[in-house]
Amino acid sequence: MVMNMKNDRVLSMLGLAAKAGKVVSGEFSVDKAVKDGKARLVIIACDASDNTRKDFTDACSFYKVPCIIRGSKEELGHHIGREYRATVAVTDEGFARSILSKEDIDG
Repeated sequence: MVMNMKNDRVLSMLGLAAKAGKVVSGEFSVDKAVKDGKARLVIIACDASDNTRKDFTDACSFYKVPCIIRGSKEELGHHIGREYRATVAVTDEGFARSILSKEDIDG
């Protein structure tokens, strides 16, 4: 039950960021945002493929972008008003900090 609370806080904030137009989704767009220096936070679905997870954690590490693994592809897509999404990038520093603070609080 605690895990759901954790997901709700982080993913609810992600939904607000999406409504504000501060999110890009889909592997190509997220990869481009990371490499262009526009991504402030990358969220990877826990059920993303091992290859996707490795590619994005490596890219985020190289470009010094915070990266968390949270929610399923279905949950990520649902919270940003789209279909299934394995990766989402938050492009606003304020939203990224807020999401990371909720991640830290929830552990």
